[in-house]
Amino acid sequence: MTGRVEGKVAFITGAAHGQGRSHAVRLAQEGADIIAIDACKRVVKDSPIPPATPEELAETADMVKSLNRRIFTAEVDVRDFDGLKAAVDAGVEELGGLDIIVANAGIGNGGDTLDQCSEHDWQEMIDVNLSGVWKTVKAGVPHLISGGKGGSIILTSSVGGLKAYPHCGNYVAAKHGVVGIMRSFAVELGQHSIRVNSVHPTHVSTGMIMNEGTWKMFRPDLENPGPDDMAPICQLFHTLPIPWVDAVDISNAVLFLASEEARYITGVTLPVDAGSCLK
Repeated sequence: MTGRVEGKVAFITGAAHGQGRSHAVRLAQEGADIIAIDACKRVVKDSPIPPATPEELAETADMVKSLNRRIFTAEVDVRDFDGLKAAVDAGVEELGGLDIIVANAGIGNGGDTLDQCSEHDWQEMIDVNLSGVWKTVKAGVPHLISGGKGGSIILTSSVGGLKAYPHCGNYVAAKHGVVGIMRSFAVELGQHSIRVNSVHPTHVSTGMIMNEGTWKMFRPDLENPGPDDMAPICQLFHTLPIPWVDAVDISNAVLFLASEEARYITGVTLPVDAGSCLK
C-alpha cells in the first residue's frame, strides 16, 4: 500500500534527527509534503543527549526531497509560540495547506527523585515536553480548521505518560500531561473532523538513549558501558524479548493515525512499547 497520505501536508517538530526525522521521511514516502522544524541547539545544559544541528535539519530536507516531496524547514524552539506560528504560517503559504500535526519535539533527563528535582529541571521539562506540545498544536490548528477538510494531530508522549518510573518524575508528569492535552483537543476539535491521538514509545534506538551518559546511568557498575551492556536491562522493561524499538516503528504508528485507515480513531493512547505497559 502506498500513497496513504498523498497530497497532504504534515507539520513535524523535532525533525532534524531521531524520531522526528523518521516521521518526516516515512510520511514523505507515503506522499506528504513536510513542514519541519527543530531548535537545532542544545536545549538541556550538560545533557549527554546530542543536540540537533542545522546540518542535520538540512539532511532531513535532503532525504524528503529525494522522495520527490516538498519540504519547508525552520529553526524554532517549541517554547517560542511566535516562532512556531511564523514557521507554520510560512510553511502553509509555501506548500498550500496543512492536514497533519506531529508534535514530536521533546527532551529527556533524569537521575533525581521527584522530591530532589531542581526547580530549573522541573520547569525546563514542563516548558518543552508539555507547553511545547500545546504551543505546537495551537500554532497549527487554525490552518486545519480553515482548511475545512478535517485533519489528524499526533502527540508524542511515552510509556512514561501511562505509568510511572522512578528518578524521572518531571518527565513522567509532563508526558502524562500530554495525554490530557490530547484528550482535551480531541473533544474540542472533533466537531471539525479533526482527530487527536497520542503515541507512547518505549525505549527507542535513537540518540535519546544511545549515548554514553545513558549507558552509564543504566550500568554504573561498569567503567565504559556500551549499548550491549544496557540491552539486558532495557529488555526487562518489555514483554517481548527485545531491548528497544526503532524510530520507524513509531513512525509507522504515526502514519497509521495520520491516514484514512484511522479516520474514526480519536482520543486514543497508542503504545508502541513491546508490551511494557503489561508490566
